[in-house]
Amino acid sequence: MRRQVALHGSDHRLDQTALQRGMDPFTDQSQALIGFGQVRHQRTRPSSNTFTYANYFVWLPMRTFSARGSSALPRNRWSALSFFDSDHGEGADNALLWLDTLLDAHGLSHCTGQAWLHTYPRVWGYTFKPVSFWYCHTDSGELGAVVVEVNNTFGERHIYVLPQVALGKPILANKTFHVSPFCEVRGEYRFTFMHRFDRSQALDPRSNVHTHPSHTVARIEYDDQAIAPGRTPTLLTSVSGQLEPLHATTRQRALWRYPLMTAAVMARIHWQALVLWRKRVPFISKPKPPVTAVTRAHADLDA
Repeated sequence: MRRQVALHGSDHRLDQTALQRGMDPFTDQSQALIGFGQVRHQRTRPSSNTFTYANYFVWLPMRTFSARGSSALPRNRWSALSFFDSDHGEGADNALLWLDTLLDAHGLSHCTGQAWLHTYPRVWGYTFKPVSFWYCHTDSGELGAVVVEVNNTFGERHIYVLPQVALGKPILANKTFHVSPFCEVRGEYRFTFMHRFDRSQALDPRSNVHTHPSHTVARIEYDDQAIAPGRTPTLLTSVSGQLEPLHATTRQRALWRYPLMTAAVMARIHWQALVLWRKRVPFISKPKPPVTAVTRAHADLDA
């Protein structure tokens, strides 16, 4: 049986070697966070297209959140801003159980520490999540794996399991799932994840220990051939944001700034599709979904 996450104590210290291995130098493993930032997208061929949109997302410590909930983000019940387990995994009412089962099936049962979920919330009961990231840690705080959930506008979902991942170090996976009608199902993804810690916000200015990261970046690059040094990918995308504690004030700020964010996500997807169509980028008919619902990363690259 999986154990509850062991929270780091205030005297926890991490050296540079630990940071390079992917350990998180922050002490509060129970505070739900919200990120205000941007989605960036750049297509390099066959026609160029670049856009950036401001948005927000939640960053949830799921082992704690599933047990205690959050007053700022109701779970499995309607609210202006809410989280539903059924929006993840196989659509059941316990997303964390699904995650643990998936990790066990892929030889990652040692990831019994905190599982941070980077995702969009439901806004006014409506959601579309192009991509979500589960940062799965060991009890010692080391990042053991990242699970990536990808959804397309046809109601399909695919999972990419990235084992032995380290912050700042790219890892490769074959593209096996249809996302855009302007990209074929072939080639490779290169995933890179980064957390930034603002030294001015450290618990002790002489240390590198913080209550939580100040900034997070998830970068996905796609090449319709194969990722190779010196070769420009077909697509370069990222989602990033400044992280703050999720509470009534930050929740209200999100709703005031982006009252219809999820609807805007869908509208922007279709608008950018129209832009590509007008640029005469070849349209790819939707293929059948992959036989298996999970793709495992196959290689990593030096950063």
